[in-house]
Amino acid sequence: MKLTLRVWRQQHAEVPGAMATYEVDGISPDMSFLEMLDTLNEELILEGDEPVAFDHDCREGICGACSLVINGDAHGPERTTTCQLHMRSFQDGQTIDVEPWRAAAFPVVKDLVVDRSAFDRIIQSGGYISAPTGTAPDAHATPVPKPDADFAFEHAECIGCGACVAACPNGSAMLFTSAKVNHLNVLPQGAPERETRVLDMVATMDEEGFGGCTLTGECATACPKGIPLPSIAAMNKEWLRATRKVRR
Repeated sequence: MKLTLRVWRQQHAEVPGAMATYEVDGISPDMSFLEMLDTLNEELILEGDEPVAFDHDCREGICGACSLVINGDAHGPERTTTCQLHMRSFQDGQTIDVEPWRAAAFPVVKDLVVDRSAFDRIIQSGGYISAPTGTAPDAHATPVPKPDADFAFEHAECIGCGACVAACPNGSAMLFTSAKVNHLNVLPQGAPERETRVLDMVATMDEEGFGGCTLTGECATACPKGIPLPSIAAMNKEWLRATRKVRR
């Protein structure tokens, strides 16, 4: 395959960036998208140019590190992570635009790499059990109803990639935050801090500069792990419940 790549190049957040055009040839349809970028970088290095910076880690679709907007879609045309997207999803001779996540809360570090530490701060504000309880108990020590366990697991699948933010017209982090809130609040271990958790995490989300949610649904469509849109409604119920309890 021969492709034309239009890649966003930017030294850091304080300077403007621009799209740079590159031609790559000899791309196998069985390559992953990141392997194709590896090929591009090898050619750039051989030519004495600076390689394109992009984020990656496990390349197995489980860490959430890879974060690219490809032809306007978070993670590309398939509902999967960028590292699991293969070049057979594109046509020979196609022009492909490659950009970073674009959100005020995700400043550009360099080229296609953005700083997603805002997600870490949301989790740190309430996504843990602060009471000292000793070593972890056996998994079967606390009975959990199967519907609750299934609900918690469904939301725990969130890998924090940020595709929901990149896809949202408002740059909202509601789907991510709701996944983290819901998978802890529904379990008995998370019950003691149920109210403070949702209030703290939502407050931190707002402080980080994420946009408001208007329920357009783009976040759920882009999520590679299929976190459902009703997750946001479930978190809103938790937030209202906690707010009313605090006011009393």
